[in-house]
Amino acid sequence: MRSRGIISAVYPNSLAARLGLQPGDELLTINDRPVRDVIDVQFYGAQERLTLRVRREGREQTLRARRRYDEPLGLEFTRPTFDTDIRRCNNRCEFCFVSQMPPGLRPSLYIKDDDYRHSFLFGNYITLTNLTEEDWARIEEQHLSPLYVSVQATDPDLRRRMLDNPRAPEIMAQLRRLAEMGIEVHTQLVLVPGLNDGPQLDRSIGDLAKLYPSVCSVSVVPVGLTKYHRGGCRPYTVEEMRQVWEQVTAWQERLLSTLGVRFAYLTDEWYLRLGKPVPPAAAYDGLDLRENGVGLVRALLSQWRQVEKQLAALDGPTQTWATGELMAPILARLAEKFAERTGIPAEVIPVPNRFFGETVTVAGLLAGQDVVATLRERRLGEVVVLPDGMFRGPEGQSLDEMRPEDLAQALNRPIYKI
Repeated sequence: MRSRGIISAVYPNSLAARLGLQPGDELLTINDRPVRDVIDVQFYGAQERLTLRVRREGREQTLRARRRYDEPLGLEFTRPTFDTDIRRCNNRCEFCFVSQMPPGLRPSLYIKDDDYRHSFLFGNYITLTNLTEEDWARIEEQHLSPLYVSVQATDPDLRRRMLDNPRAPEIMAQLRRLAEMGIEVHTQLVLVPGLNDGPQLDRSIGDLAKLYPSVCSVSVVPVGLTKYHRGGCRPYTVEEMRQVWEQVTAWQERLLSTLGVRFAYLTDEWYLRLGKPVPPAAAYDGLDLRENGVGLVRALLSQWRQVEKQLAALDGPTQTWATGELMAPILARLAEKFAERTGIPAEVIPVPNRFFGETVTVAGLLAGQDVVATLRERRLGEVVVLPDGMFRGPEGQSLDEMRPEDLAQALNRPIYKI
């Protein structure tokens, strides 16, 4: 199905505003080059002299302008891709989180995104199993860097088994090709107990480290399983997590001495479940991998004084902070210090995840209905504070399509997010 480059917003004091572009206009070409998505708009629109061809109410017109110094093009679009729908995944991973979604959610949550354009634009992890030669040529021409790649294992046979795709190309050859193009890559290994950990984890980290600095990082992620999982995977035991933690931290020490960076980074869940202190900010080597669950807790701790000031300014003598079960112990310690410094009592309430199942404990996957069910049974403070990460859906909705104002009405308390 063909989509179109429909403009949704025009920024003030931009070239687009000066040309009189309006929301609802369709951008067709820039300097006679058809635009397929916002990447084309950024690439072709970076020149000093621009000729834009647009369609308004069925009529095409050509607009010409010379960009002023530091003047942005200033356009937003209804969707980032114009010519085609988002590229779907052609793998059948047993541990795919999208396949473990409960029924009845918004359609976008069931899309298995494997689109290299979304990887470049939004940091989504892709497998590189569906690229055409035209895609490779475009990545090189437009220097789409960095990209984010799910490797899982560098052993070709094991990777094909994990992806359930016997035709998956060899990932190391693909990563070497990206390196030759000068493309930076962040990778991840989603670990499944007894499958791609142990010696296979050693092999994967060692193979990927040979491609540093083109391969910039490896995020080590424990498999996430909901109650809707129908495969043979299982979550990690605490002892198994300890073995992985020891293995990866040993690699970090080794690679720090040879590469100058730790290169392999454990997601926060390994530290929290094991009761280990989260690393200092310097241990992440200046990388921002928070979207993949790496360094989220450290970022919160580093910004806590500022967050604390915001919490202290809320209108209420007592507060209730609700969060996922994994984060609750750390937040409880922060609440004690907060009460000592401000005199404002704050109770931390862990919310069990009934929506996805008890094995899902992270705050970002809390459903509004679980928050309501848990907090209705408790005596609440005058204000309720919830994790901002649970409201990342359209218009600030939770996974089950509840907005903060819906929860405020259900709990009869004002809702704030941190």
